[in-house]
Amino acid sequence: MSKALVVIPTYNEIENIERLVRNVFSLGMGFHILVVDDNSPDGTGQAVESLFENYPEQLFLLKRKEKAGLGTAYIAGFKWALQRDYEYVFEMDADFSHNPNDLIRLYNACRKNGADVSIGSRYVQGVNVVNWPMDRVLLSWSASKYVRFVTGMKIYDTTAGFVCYRRRVLEKINLDKIQFVGYAFQIEMKYKAYLAKFKIEEVPVIFTDRTRGESKMDRGIISEAIFGVVKMKFKSLFGNTDFNEI
Repeated sequence: MSKALVVIPTYNEIENIERLVRNVFSLGMGFHILVVDDNSPDGTGQAVESLFENYPEQLFLLKRKEKAGLGTAYIAGFKWALQRDYEYVFEMDADFSHNPNDLIRLYNACRKNGADVSIGSRYVQGVNVVNWPMDRVLLSWSASKYVRFVTGMKIYDTTAGFVCYRRRVLEKINLDKIQFVGYAFQIEMKYKAYLAKFKIEEVPVIFTDRTRGESKMDRGIISEAIFGVVKMKFKSLFGNTDFNEI
């Protein structure tokens, strides 16, 4: 059985999902894929099912009843992975903003370099973002700077959604206590790993905005990140870290 699982949440990604699945499997690294689909009305889930015959025992689909947030989709995927024998669990967007080839670099950062968490970072070497308008680049970059300041984490891309976790990180963090669903979910996971003193490594990647389908970003997600970080930091000052004993 593969030790590496790529978790890909989807909602209306019919234009991207088949191509992405084929790209990941073409890497020849033995990755498995779990698509977590929120009952996409465009047939994304059915498109994944149509590929089962081509990738038996490599491709899996977790169907959810409705759109319930990126964070909860990842947590469902993490729990699915922990019920099986996966050692490395990845977060990856379905829209090709994350280059599938970079999965290998994130994997090697953990497997070979000894990182517990490896992050596909847009900002560790300047600003590596393609096809974003300047106001969105500034918003994202400023958000990461703000989070660095509030939390004290030495991470340049705190909101990154391209991540590899070792199993022990997901076992240590109480996934049932994760509060946030959007950008703040990404921050909260990294912050919990940081508080638990896991080794975190940033791997420079180029982030390319989607060319097919529609963005899921909205202002509510950004507000959650801004105000959620302060709440999260405040709780940690009183020792409320929500860790499991492992």
